[in-house]
Amino acid sequence: MSQSFAKKTFKSIKGKAQKALHRSLDQHVKLAVTGLSGSGKTAFITALVKHLTTQADDKNLPFFDVMREHRHVATKVVPQEALKVPTFNYTRALNSLLPSDGMPTWPASTERINTLRLAIKYQSNAGLRGHFSPQSTLYLDIIDYPGEWLLDLPMLEQSYAQWCEQQYPLLTQPSRVNTSSDFLMAVEQLDLNAPVDENALAHIAQLYQNMLVGLKKDTKLAMLQPGRMLMPGDLQGAPLLLFFPVSGEVNSDDVVAGSNLAHLIKRFNAYIKEVVKPFYNEHFRHFDRQIVLVDVLSALNEGHETLQEQSSVINQLLAHFNYGESGFFKRLFKPNIDKILFAANKSDHISAKHHKDLALLLDSLVHEQSNHLKFDGVKIETMAMSSITATQPRQIADKGQTLDCIYGKPLHEPDWLTYLPPQPPSRMLNKSEWPAQGFEFLSFSPMPSPDKQLKHIRLDHVMQYLLGDKLT
Repeated sequence: MSQSFAKKTFKSIKGKAQKALHRSLDQHVKLAVTGLSGSGKTAFITALVKHLTTQADDKNLPFFDVMREHRHVATKVVPQEALKVPTFNYTRALNSLLPSDGMPTWPASTERINTLRLAIKYQSNAGLRGHFSPQSTLYLDIIDYPGEWLLDLPMLEQSYAQWCEQQYPLLTQPSRVNTSSDFLMAVEQLDLNAPVDENALAHIAQLYQNMLVGLKKDTKLAMLQPGRMLMPGDLQGAPLLLFFPVSGEVNSDDVVAGSNLAHLIKRFNAYIKEVVKPFYNEHFRHFDRQIVLVDVLSALNEGHETLQEQSSVINQLLAHFNYGESGFFKRLFKPNIDKILFAANKSDHISAKHHKDLALLLDSLVHEQSNHLKFDGVKIETMAMSSITATQPRQIADKGQTLDCIYGKPLHEPDWLTYLPPQPPSRMLNKSEWPAQGFEFLSFSPMPSPDKQLKHIRLDHVMQYLLGDKLT
């Protein structure tokens, strides 16, 4: 054995041993920040990093034990292990929220996989770590990815026929039919058994992509697949994406070789194999903790069907993560998510007295899956929070009553206003219970911050729940 080979082998063994030691001592946590498009993942990660690296004190994070007990030493961004994955652009996101001049804006949506590693140094006060060193370091890996790509995970368990059975009927629903009319007309005219016509398939696939993009832009509908049509990246124009659902029963035994239908099935299967499975295998394993961000208010604005669809999609997505109690040996050999936080984001868009209603509503939306997770030993918490507050509370006297209002600048509007938001329901309403006038919750631009600090609602509670037991 050569000396150089021996050194490489020793370094490899040493690296694996250190990684195992970090896991065994809870010195490494991989956090899954999960949410559909527009749920606030980028803003959440930016706020988390900002508060830990430059705003880290008990005044900003009073319910985060390591801060309240003055045990936090320092936190910094350190080089990540995933060298093939771009680093989360924290500076760009922060500059959007805290610009040197002009009005702040929300960070741009994520268009590709990003990751970030934080090293959190703290004073140890208990347990095995305290015997080795008075100071310890927790390495926190955060993974950010387009919410659109999450939508494909349920496709892992579907055939093309099953996917069509689910997707095609959705396109005739009132919430979709206006946007989908051109596609529906084109696909009905396609002879599925005719010899493959590449130009026809490409044209209809473009209509389908235009429809999905339109629905994403104008609605909060969640079941929009395939997700890479919404955020194709380097797959734009690739034959892999040139498929779409068709009407009627698809029987794989009767498919004519070389036909339009045969090519649609082939492309669907290739998409699952080449895109969805690698994404799942590379980025959805070995998580330790998970936060699921949900924009419940925007879904409420669009009505019962949209909210119901969002609930269904979230419950389907959760089935594709590894869950279970995470003890000493499980952390070494088969890490599982042992804590999940469901967070109704943008709680500052309603009055504080209705935050509990918002949390209860979210709890009812995820109840089906959370019940299974609790049975498997996973700890579950649901709360209303805001990673970054965009409004201020205001109390207004009106006809002898005190109204709990909020003050802010509505998104894409020039003027600031004081606004009395409606009360969200505290549970999922059935269709007959839905108010005739519906709901109207405004969206707001970020609040300017002269002191260059980000304000939040319950971000410290989030940190304590997800990380508090790792920083003792």
